[in-house]
Amino acid sequence: MKLLSRSVFGVRRVQERATSIPAVPRSSSEAPGSVSNPVSASVFEGLGFGHYSRSNVATLPRVSPELAQKHATVTAACSVVAGDLSKLPLHVYERGKDGKDRRVREHPAEYLLNTESSPGVPAKFARFGLTYSFCLRGRGFSYAPRDAGGDLELIEAIRPDRMMVLRSGRSRFYEFEDGAGIMRRVAGRVMVHLRYMAEDGWTSRSPIEVAAESLGIALAGQEAAARQASGDSFKQVAKISAFDADDEAYERARERLKDHMRRDRDSGVLIVGSEDDFKTLGVSAADLQLLESRKFDREQIIALYRVPPSKLQMLEHGVKANGEQQAIDYKSDCLTHWGSFIESGLTLGLLSEGERRRGLFFRHNYDALLAATTKERYDALTKAVGGPFMTWKEARGILGMDDLPEGQSPYPPSNMTREDDSKKGNDE
Repeated sequence: MKLLSRSVFGVRRVQERATSIPAVPRSSSEAPGSVSNPVSASVFEGLGFGHYSRSNVATLPRVSPELAQKHATVTAACSVVAGDLSKLPLHVYERGKDGKDRRVREHPAEYLLNTESSPGVPAKFARFGLTYSFCLRGRGFSYAPRDAGGDLELIEAIRPDRMMVLRSGRSRFYEFEDGAGIMRRVAGRVMVHLRYMAEDGWTSRSPIEVAAESLGIALAGQEAAARQASGDSFKQVAKISAFDADDEAYERARERLKDHMRRDRDSGVLIVGSEDDFKTLGVSAADLQLLESRKFDREQIIALYRVPPSKLQMLEHGVKANGEQQAIDYKSDCLTHWGSFIESGLTLGLLSEGERRRGLFFRHNYDALLAATTKERYDALTKAVGGPFMTWKEARGILGMDDLPEGQSPYPPSNMTREDDSKKGNDE
């Protein structure tokens, strides 16, 4: 009750301070089943009353993005996408009238997205959290205020379960608690709002919410496997001689047999009565089918996120011969899919309308994923140096090597030398 009352008063303070923002109805949020208070929403959601979908089959477990994280495949898929995108450099580019893209190095977003997003928060941490939330919940939020000169001050990721999205016509307003513990209500021009599978452009949906029944089957199979691994399921049958006797004799014989099993476990030899019998159940056909169904569940989940099986160590689907092609498919089918949504959301939330009309936009540097071996790098540079587009000084710069002293040059191989034009003219 203390947390709920603090939250209510916090929202009230926001309403009193937000004099420049019109009052908006609390009728809708970006997900069904949300409550009006952003902080109490997280409390109820933690107790199991938040955004979730239930199958028509009553015995299937309910599914929410938070509960789906119990399945390792869901967590792994979201972590793989978020981890790889957050480690890529994210730069600001400007597309000129000639159609060429030029990097804008002096923009404030360059520092905030690649070094420090907010005081004490590395940019990689903030970008990982934003992308992970976007993959898991289908929505992600970042607060990006500007100073008096219109420059970005910080980029602060906000938990979606602490966010309330309000609507007034076509405008959106956001109520949340920032990193300083201040309750705010801000306009959309200072917010990054990522939304996935939004059929109307605004109402986001998570892959987990859409495929709730498939996730429910996967969670049910995981619970069944956990019971079997923990010993809750029966693995053998014991026949005791006093089964048909009175209750007292039955319980006495049952405890005698269990005591023998406990005492003789270390020796490996179980001593029982002459009329007692054991039958080991072993792995049944149902158990084998459970293992197969869990493999199928993994394939279904990674299909939702477009992650190739090899990225989650499902090596039965690939061999070394096609590993390079799988890496290419991962970049073209998975990373660029999720990355394009993030780039579009950041462009709209971090760049002003004037900057967007001027041709500024964000783009990940996917070339950072192409980490070649030393031999591959040297072979490629050897072929490029002396060719139509690269000199040996440029190649040394790519390798991070210092320039040679004045008057010195590397020894060129015979197959990389060219005839001097003047000498050629004299020979003619």
